[in-house]
Amino acid sequence: MANVTDLQTKYSKLAQEYSKLRAQNQVLKKGVVDEQANSASLKEQLKQRDQSLRKQEQEMDSLSFRNQQLAKRVELLQEELAVSEAKGKKGKHGLQTQSVFDEDLQKKIEENERLHIQFYEADEQHRRQEAELRARLEELEKDSEQHQAVVDGLTTKYMETIERLQSDKARLEVKAQTLEREAKECRMRTEECQQQLRRCQSELNRQVKQSSSVIQEKVPFNDTIILQCSLDCVFSLWIQLKARDVAGQALSFIQDLVAALLNFHSYTEQRVHIYPRDSSIEPISPLNQKFSQYLHENAAYVRPLEDSFLQLHQSITEDTVTVLETVVKLKSFADNFSSYTHFLQKILPYQLKSLEEECEATLCTAALAAKNQELQSDMKRVTSVFEKLQNYINLLALPSMLTFELFFTSAVFTQLAACLHSLHDAVKEMSKHYNQKAGLEQELPTITQKLCTTTECLLGSLGSLTSSTGKIATFFSNNLDFFTSSGYSPRGGAVTLNPLQAESMLANKKKAAAYIHAIKKPRPQSVPYREALSNRRILTSSTESREGLTQQVQQSQEKIARLEQEKEHWLLEAQLGKVRLEKENQRIADLEAQLAAALGGSPSSQTAAAGTLAQNHEEAEAEQKTAGKETTLCTSLVGDEESREQLIKTHYMTRVGELTTQLQISDSKAVHFHSECRALAKRLAIAEKSRETLSEEVKLANQNITRLQDELATTKRSYEDQLSMMSDHLCSMNETLSKQREEIDTLKLGSKGNAKKNKGR
Repeated sequence: MANVTDLQTKYSKLAQEYSKLRAQNQVLKKGVVDEQANSASLKEQLKQRDQSLRKQEQEMDSLSFRNQQLAKRVELLQEELAVSEAKGKKGKHGLQTQSVFDEDLQKKIEENERLHIQFYEADEQHRRQEAELRARLEELEKDSEQHQAVVDGLTTKYMETIERLQSDKARLEVKAQTLEREAKECRMRTEECQQQLRRCQSELNRQVKQSSSVIQEKVPFNDTIILQCSLDCVFSLWIQLKARDVAGQALSFIQDLVAALLNFHSYTEQRVHIYPRDSSIEPISPLNQKFSQYLHENAAYVRPLEDSFLQLHQSITEDTVTVLETVVKLKSFADNFSSYTHFLQKILPYQLKSLEEECEATLCTAALAAKNQELQSDMKRVTSVFEKLQNYINLLALPSMLTFELFFTSAVFTQLAACLHSLHDAVKEMSKHYNQKAGLEQELPTITQKLCTTTECLLGSLGSLTSSTGKIATFFSNNLDFFTSSGYSPRGGAVTLNPLQAESMLANKKKAAAYIHAIKKPRPQSVPYREALSNRRILTSSTESREGLTQQVQQSQEKIARLEQEKEHWLLEAQLGKVRLEKENQRIADLEAQLAAALGGSPSSQTAAAGTLAQNHEEAEAEQKTAGKETTLCTSLVGDEESREQLIKTHYMTRVGELTTQLQISDSKAVHFHSECRALAKRLAIAEKSRETLSEEVKLANQNITRLQDELATTKRSYEDQLSMMSDHLCSMNETLSKQREEIDTLKLGSKGNAKKNKGR
């Protein structure tokens, strides 16, 4: 958005220059047209003068011819006079006639001399006026050429400016459309994120309820799988003392920084009331009035930084577990720091405009204007560094409710240290440029003692600000290892301690302290941890839920019924076996009797008896084999029942393991969804802040438009005054030209009268 503001400022400046040049172009065009008209009239006058000059030359030729005739007549009269004198004396009448001729001749001679003198004077005056008019005509032609060249140059410049402005306008319109489209997309994404957040919250609530019910019913004791309940960490008093000492040092540096910022903003407000206009003599500009009003509110944004950090320091005691995730007061400090950063963003345009107003002062030199431009860039840099610090501090404030990876926290602390060094460099550069500017202002003739005192105080506050930022950057770099260390963490784990573990650790610490202080008192015997785990395994393997037990009872009843049926079957089989055994015993007895009889009889009968005995023996072996198979089958059936029980037991153990795994997965998903919801909420807050920033920029743009309209009206009035002055000047020039025309006409009439008199003579 800073680029859009610069483009709007550039566009407004170009529009002002264009309006000025357009007004000058109109005036110059009118002047050129008037000068061309004057040149044409002067050419016409010169033509008329040439015509009158030719007429006067013709009259002069005629007068010369008349003069020659008169000279010849005088010669003839002189000859006649000589002849008359030679003839002798004549009468009285002849003498009178001669005297009349002499008088007439004398008058003609005198008149001829006077006409020669007048003709010479008129000729000299005509030549002088002709030379003057020719010189003036050449001068006017040169002026006309110069004006035409200026008009052509201005026209070319105006056309280039118009084309550039049109291209800038088109580019700005495209950029505005792009920004509007992005704003719409942001609003749509925000709405989608809100809907997704609501869905996630409802889903998480449902999953939490379901998981809670499952945990309450089926997981009575489980502290080895869930990481959040693991207490494999030890309370360290050294870490607490180190954290409190570091927080105390940081508090002193923050107090110095707050004091320096308060002084800087206050003295800046005083300087606005003194320079470039002294408010005690004349009112300051509306821009500086608004700037002063904002600067007057600086304590409301700077003081909470110290107060919130003091609360953070007070929350770190020897009886607490201090890690990034348990320091909840850091969120308040981050919010106050964000408010101060927004305050800097709000006053930045007014700071830049105030320096531009100083550059527009009448006594502002080029070197002082260059220093003001350097200060503008320094202020932009300081504000941008504060914005970076705000982002990193907000990131550090997030783990108070979420668990982040350790390497991520270390990276944030490292970047924060780099930003603090950048802030020190930017403030140092701004202090140097302000010192140089103060030295240049001392050379101005209109510098006042009040301005000198305020500038010295402002330089002192900048020095304090430079010192405090340098101390903070050095302090943070020196303690960076402590900030990035894991501190309290479960042994063998890469994640840091969460608030639940910290609370459990403190509870165990209190129990241990109470046990040590009251060791003589009888205490209930505690169960060792390993024994508790073994009892838990036994309980988990032997105890099922109510529904599982009901299913086991039903399955056992079905199994008992099936076993009863099998029992009846095997009882029948046993009876049949007894009958067969009796038969076999009887048969064996018969066979023995036959064998004994055979042994006592003939060999052939013995052989037959032996064959019969062998046959009976084979039949007995076959029956024994059949009985063995049946016995093996019965034994295998009994073995199958035992394996079936073992399979059922293994199945339920596997099912219990799967449910435990699902429970862990649901817990991890709940944590993941919770972190996503937090991230979405943060993005929503950032979008709201950006919307507020855009609203402020729109307000500033409207104010700039109003100011430009006022400047346009002022420029229009000044151009109207200039045009009226030019009109008065043109009227005076017209009057002068009319007087010159009257003088020329008078001279023409005088010359014509003289010519007529000469012709009459």
